[in-house]
Amino acid sequence: MKAIVVTETGDPQVMSLTDVPDPRIGPAQVLVDVAACGVNYIDTYQRSGTYTVQTPFTPGLEGAGVVAAVGADVDWAAPGDRVAWCSTAGSYAERVTLSREDCYRVPEAVDLDVAAALMLQGLTAHYLSASSFPLHPGQTALVHAGAGGVGLLLTQLAVARGARVITTVSSDEKEQLSRAAGAADVIRYERFRDMASELPRAVRELTDGVGVEVVYDGVGASTFDGSLDSLAVRGTMVLFGGASGQVPDFNLQRLNRGGSLSITRPSMGHFLRTDEERAWRAGDLFSAVAAGELDVRIGATFPLAEAVAAHEALQGRRTTGKVLLHP
Repeated sequence: MKAIVVTETGDPQVMSLTDVPDPRIGPAQVLVDVAACGVNYIDTYQRSGTYTVQTPFTPGLEGAGVVAAVGADVDWAAPGDRVAWCSTAGSYAERVTLSREDCYRVPEAVDLDVAAALMLQGLTAHYLSASSFPLHPGQTALVHAGAGGVGLLLTQLAVARGARVITTVSSDEKEQLSRAAGAADVIRYERFRDMASELPRAVRELTDGVGVEVVYDGVGASTFDGSLDSLAVRGTMVLFGGASGQVPDFNLQRLNRGGSLSITRPSMGHFLRTDEERAWRAGDLFSAVAAGELDVRIGATFPLAEAVAAHEALQGRRTTGKVLLHP
């Protein structure tokens, strides 16, 4: 089969389409023909060496497809089942093997491209808004990268929970997308000369000087200082990524001075620990999609052979919504 292989970490050009053996399934696994695989920032962190992964490896954690074969001990899936996953390494490939813990049944009402686009970012948006900082009616949240894959889904889920959402974006097109997802106010950060001082000023102008109860920040280094200073007293920073770079160490006394602030650095795996929790989160998402209550934007698709171009587009902030690869 064909798969993208990284033999050494570095720029996107280190990825190449390669012939590799078909994966072997264990007795408790299923073999899946991949219909689409998702491209995420964590893939770029692993490819670049920001996150350590032993080389050679095939990037990708997320996708959707159809079960081709099952192991001898599998009684939870059958050939022909439509499934999706979000944490299976090696997903930039024509075939993958899945365990029960990372195999989500996709309802017939949900397209496989949509399922692939929804898994990692949708589950992230769900645990952020329902668990990391559970939003309630009347609260106000600041969501960075409001037109990105997580941002668009998180905005919709937050609004559905009764929250007011303020987002940051960098263009007219992205502002329109963010507002269509339900953002009450949109801040255009590309106009700032100093994010650390101008972002809090803009947020407080929109909140009568109070600030927001929570900031959901997947951008990291470039927004972190401004995000902290945008929080209301006893507000919470939910730092869930570092698209602009990782946040350096800082003095925790700053949280005291800022108004008894809290900060959390969640990871999705810690919010998918049981069958019940996985079923709850995926069930909420698929049901919302099937009912037309959650719009999953697929911003760009590339053939698997063009994974380099997909990474360049993602890291160059030239995409909105989800980026998919088609084997």
